[in-house]
Amino acid sequence: MSSSVSPLAPKSVPDMPVIAGIRLATAEAGIRYKNRTDVLLAVMDKGTAVAGVFTRSKCPSAPVEWCRAKLKGGKARALVVNSGNANAFTGKTGRASTALTAKIAAKAVGCSESEIFLASTGVIGEPLDATKFDGVLGRLAEIAEPGDYLAAAKAIMTTDTFPKVATATVKLGKAKVTINGMAKGAGMIAPDMATMLSFIFTDAPIAPAALQALLRSGVEDTFNAVTIDGDTSTSDTLLAFATGAAAEHGAPKISRASDPRLKAFVKAFNQVLANLAEQVARDGEGARKLVEITVEGAKTKASARKIAMSIANSPLVKTAIAGEDANWGRVVMAVGKAGEPADRDKLSISFNGIRVAKRGARDPDYDEAQVSEAMKAPEIAILVSLGLGKGRDRVMTCDLTKEYVAINGDYRS
Repeated sequence: MSSSVSPLAPKSVPDMPVIAGIRLATAEAGIRYKNRTDVLLAVMDKGTAVAGVFTRSKCPSAPVEWCRAKLKGGKARALVVNSGNANAFTGKTGRASTALTAKIAAKAVGCSESEIFLASTGVIGEPLDATKFDGVLGRLAEIAEPGDYLAAAKAIMTTDTFPKVATATVKLGKAKVTINGMAKGAGMIAPDMATMLSFIFTDAPIAPAALQALLRSGVEDTFNAVTIDGDTSTSDTLLAFATGAAAEHGAPKISRASDPRLKAFVKAFNQVLANLAEQVARDGEGARKLVEITVEGAKTKASARKIAMSIANSPLVKTAIAGEDANWGRVVMAVGKAGEPADRDKLSISFNGIRVAKRGARDPDYDEAQVSEAMKAPEIAILVSLGLGKGRDRVMTCDLTKEYVAINGDYRS
């Protein structure tokens, strides 16, 4: 966790409303860090529905495997998250650690171990001493209160420079329902069905299958459209919990994601996901520029996504932006290497609304001074027009600075 906050951090933090059926508590368990909280316990009321999406890495962490197995039950009573140790690439020891953590949490909360969900973030390859949770989780279960999402978000940070939270309130039937979310992530970010860690809570009465469908759809243009460095974590976990408490106030019980009564809820739900995903991009390790890349005129949306990601993950593009250089040649390179349909002589490129390249060559009205001034802005928008079709997509990333190398050069030390 950095001592200096990213210059791209949001200027304000939203007030996070209480959600009926959710209680939170944090503590210092001494997993890796000193003098800071590093464990979060979220306690949910009986009947809380759960959904999740996880990394597609072929080397997933032990907590990811645990959650995948328990997700089939569709119900959750508690979430335990620790920072400082990812419990990944830890073999039988890692699996034993997840089992022990779940056992301790289940006893503390008073539920089945199958209703415990786990997430870990931090160093890969080092055993997690789950005995450190013994006593800690019992105390947290006693003191947990509906409320401090900001403290919860702080407890799960690693190289993050600020806690990431978002909220939305919307009508569902006759009732007002709330959606709260938190996330952590700053490096090893190229999500594939999730981000490093993110948790969404709502009091809407939504069945597990419907919640799963909403989550799986919602990540595609939010968390899956963000990249920091092109590296997909072993620990990517995004869990959503729905307590159903709003049913007491007139919210209808939802069993299908296609229920037309969900329209406003889905929009708000996706807005929370998008907000958190953008905050991850804003907190990219060492970042000084937030970068939005839009590709239009592609053959398909999928093709536009691949080209946008090729640009967003290019170290040459990202370092040029860090140096405030509108080097469209590097963008052309990234388009060409993406392996998707493209025609050099139809390609146009703009930086922050200023067209620098048109139909395969430098724009005839190109003004170096104007473009250089535009590149000094903290937010950079790159627009690539392919001129081949109607496919369009957008991804978020950040620049690549010397600080990224410094952070990752001594991450374990």
